[in-house]
This record gives sequence, structure tokens and C-alpha cells, in this order.
Amino acid sequence: MKKHFYAIVFILISLSSCKKEKKEEPTVSNFVLPPIVNVFESYHQGTLKLNPLNATSAGDNRYNDLLPIDISKAYIEEAKSFYKTYKDSLAMYGDALLSEEEKLSKDILNWELNQALKGFTFRAELMPINQMFSLPLTIGQLGSGSGAQPFKTVEDYKNWLKRLEKFTAWCDTAQVNMKKGIELGYVLPKSLIKKVVPQLEKLAKGKTEQSLFFLPVKHFPGSFSKEEKNELTHAYTSTIDNKVVPAITRLNTFIKTVYLKAGRSSSGINAIPNGKKYYDYLIKNFTTTNMTAEEIHQLGLNEVERISMEMEKVKRQVGYEEDLKSFFNHVRNKRSLIPFKNPGEVIENFKSIHEKMEPNLEKLFDLSPKTAFEIRRTEAFREASASAQYNPGSLDGTRPGIFYVPIPDVKKYNVFSDEDLFLHEAIPGHHYQISLQQENTNLPSFRKTLWYSAYGEGWALYTESLGKELGLYDDPYQYFGMLSAEMHRAIRLVVDTGLHVKGWSREEAIQYSLANEAESEASIISEIERYMAIPGQALSYKIGQLKIRELRSKAENELGEKFNIKEFHNKVLESGSLPLNLLDKKINSWINSTK
Repeated sequence: MKKHFYAIVFILISLSSCKKEKKEEPTVSNFVLPPIVNVFESYHQGTLKLNPLNATSAGDNRYNDLLPIDISKAYIEEAKSFYKTYKDSLAMYGDALLSEEEKLSKDILNWELNQALKGFTFRAELMPINQMFSLPLTIGQLGSGSGAQPFKTVEDYKNWLKRLEKFTAWCDTAQVNMKKGIELGYVLPKSLIKKVVPQLEKLAKGKTEQSLFFLPVKHFPGSFSKEEKNELTHAYTSTIDNKVVPAITRLNTFIKTVYLKAGRSSSGINAIPNGKKYYDYLIKNFTTTNMTAEEIHQLGLNEVERISMEMEKVKRQVGYEEDLKSFFNHVRNKRSLIPFKNPGEVIENFKSIHEKMEPNLEKLFDLSPKTAFEIRRTEAFREASASAQYNPGSLDGTRPGIFYVPIPDVKKYNVFSDEDLFLHEAIPGHHYQISLQQENTNLPSFRKTLWYSAYGEGWALYTESLGKELGLYDDPYQYFGMLSAEMHRAIRLVVDTGLHVKGWSREEAIQYSLANEAESEASIISEIERYMAIPGQALSYKIGQLKIRELRSKAENELGEKFNIKEFHNKVLESGSLPLNLLDKKINSWINSTK
């Protein structure tokens, strides 16, 4: 407390509107604390400046020129101080004088601060790059002009140049950190390093005019003058040629030589220093529970067995007489399920799914987001290693939510799980949940963009089970696609814990997946390497889904005729993303008050 006393006092004084009768040095004891909602807003504003990419993603353009070196020692110390200060500030507010919603926000913020501070102890900055989620991939998306970074004004174009220049410093810092990581034993598996190399090569290769980072120049707004276009073209050419490409090339050269040679043969995070405790932390971070790896592994085995029995029913329904494993191959290779000749047909198929289910949404929901929605093909530079994903729209709704679909080889694209995938990534999955949260004027600002994977991914997986209620899954292969997707998430509980606790190799995890689901081998390999890159994240889907399903069943059983599915969905969604224990508390309170 003492270390951060003056920072806390400064925050409280700046927020307090009360007048003091005497001019004296302020202390905590001689003025009334401001409303806690002011602290929430102050925290939110501070995090936007601390994490300017998050601000850009939310549509807040004040920091579009900033890119802190978030893997540097200086940044980490600044972030630690920031979180500690707000943790100590919150401790000054007793629950007795807070409303229920304020207590909920306080509990959520305390969770955030505790997890952030604990996370710094595990030296993740020494492994700053992987093939799934790292700054080079984000910069590629933003720099293409199709992401959250705006390119509408001359100032927008100049802001991006400033951010790009800082990215070159990030690349050099990443290289320094990875060298330190090699010394201390913090290094990626070789198989993941090999996936990073072609990604960086695509970002750096080709003539300037062919560069991904040159695309904004090719799409100048018509309002720009000739002089402005010439000036910006010259500036972009110089920055790309003299700063960005050399920095990425230096980084990639290091990765494909020194770093690859040092890459580990092990697959699990338990192989790095303090890796077991780090995985325990990641389990809590991603599931928001206190479950152990052993409990999760056994839960996964149980779910795999249960879903296999449901799959057997579909197999018999379509008249397939051999075993389930061979049925997976039948589904993978069935020609009628691989119908497309060009990527545009894949996108159109998702649009037709949307049209088919949309009239039924009002049966289950009486809230729908205002934010627009689009379906796009994943960008070429990251498509080979990408999964389908949803990118949220801006807070003000001017930028749509985007469902990205990777189509690396359309001639191998299988549609058997497309209805399920649309429900999860788009509507009523991520697009509904995230957009409604962002549009909710009753939430403090920091909660509008808050994300807990167990809640958000759990909700999206739960919505996959709503397909029949929404007019989908009339084709047994599409229903099998839903079961396959649920099986995929159950398998994750087994293989993620297998990799990171039980010593499974990459190959063992791949074989377990191939034996229990119908995904293609290429897709499974990509998935297993994803779990290796971001340990624990894959656990969140099934853990969250099972909690929401458990709460729905409890509400249906205890409320009987009083149960209203629309009201249940409202209660799950209305407070935005929550740790699962707080969601459980909220829904049980609603059940009791409704009874």
C-alpha cells in the first residue's frame, strides 16, 4: 500500500468532486472517496493508453499512432505499477455502500488485476512470437487496411506510419528476448518455429508495390490531393523499404537459423522453467475456475465417450455400417460434402445459412445487436495456419463484426460443419454476445470490451446446440458436424492437458484426435500446434459450455412453467463477459428470485 500511496491519492483526488475547507496536503483520511464508478472509468482510460491496440480495436482513435514495446522490461514494470495501484485503490471501497452491480464490477476488476499481476511472474515475454497469436500477425492485419486501423484521413495514414516505425523496435526487442529465452530455457517447440518462418517471409517478401503494407497506398480516399498522395506514397515506400522489411527480415533470419536450432523437441509448456505452475495459472486464467489438469483430463475422456455414443446414432441413421473411425474418413472424403470450386462459393454458403436461420432467432432471443456483420475470407498471409475466427466491431458500431473463414484449398473444403461454425463464430455466438456487451450502456466502460474465454467461448459453443431450434441441422451430416464440433472441444480437454501435463508428444495428440473426430489431418495438425502455442486456451470452450448448459437445466427444472428461454439468454448476456463463478452466482440469484 505504502509504495503506491501517492499514485492512489492522485487518482482519488482527480476523481473526487468534493470541496475541502482547508488547504492542506491531501491524505486518504481527510476527504470523501469519489464514487467507485469513477475509479472504473479511470482504470478503463488508463488501460487504453497502456494497450493502444485495444483502443484501436474498440474504435477509440486517440492512440492510433502508439505501439508500446509490451515485451520490454520498462513496459512490464510500468504495467505492474499500474495494476498494483488500482488493486490498492479498490481495497479502499467496502462492499457495504456499493450497489449489487458495483460489487460485481469490483469483483471483476479485482480478478483482472490479480491475474495480470500473477501473469508477469512467468516470463512470457521471452517467447513473444508464435504462429497463432503474436504482434507480427496483428500488424499484418492492421496494415492491410482491412482491419481496425482506420485509413480515412491523412492523419490516419501518418498515424499508421508512426505505429509501423515502433513495430520495427518491437521486432528487435523480440529478438533480444528470444536470445535470453534460449539461455534460460524459454523457447518454442521446433514444429511451431517452422510455422512462424513462412508467415514472416510473406510479410517481408516482394517488391514494395506488392507488399501487404503498401495496400493502403493503393486505396487512397478520393478526397486526398495529389500532393498528399505523393507525400504519403514516398513516406510509405521509405518506411517499408528502409525500416519495416529490414526489421522483419532480421527477425526472420534469426528465427530460422539460431532460434530454430535451439527449438525444443518437447511439446508441452511444462518443459520450460516453472512450466507446471505456469500451466496451472493458464488453466485458471482461461477457465476462470480452480479445476486441476487431472480433473479436466478426466472430464474430457468422459465427454468423448458420451459424444461418441451420439455419433453412433447418426452413423446408423445415414446407413453407414462400418465402425465410427472409418465413418470419420467417410465424412472427410465424401464428395458431396466437398462441393466448391472457388472460395466465393464458401462465403455464399455461409450467407445462405444466415438467411435460413435468421427468421427463428426471435423464438430464442428478444435482444439483437445493432452492430453490422460481415463474412470475409481470411487474409492470405495467415490463412494456412489460421482457424475460423470472429473479430469484433467497434464500440460505436461504425466498423462491423467480421467472421473470417480460412480457405487455403477450396478443393478440399468440407461443408459438413458449416452450419455449426456459423452459429459459433457469428450468430448467435460471438457476434451476438460481444456486440450486445459493447452496446450495453449499463456497463462500466472497462466491462464493455472485457473478455473471459470460458464465458465467451463457452457461450459460442452453447449456441451450437441451438441449431435445431433455429431451423438448422435438418441434414444429418450437418447435425453430425455439430457433434463433431462438440467432440473437437471435448478432445481439447484431453489433448491440451495431455500435452502440457502428461508428457504427450505432438504426434500422440494428433493420433488421439484422428481416432476420435472427423476433422481432416491437416486441420488437426494445425489445431494441435495451436494448443502447443497457447496452452490452456482450448480448455475454456467445453468448461464454459458445460457451465451454461448446467445453469439452463437447473433453471428449467426449478422454474418449470415459469422458465422463459428468452429471459434466460438475457440473464446470461446482460452483464457481459464474467468469470464462471460470478455467472453461476448471478443465474442462481435469478432462479431464486423468479421462484
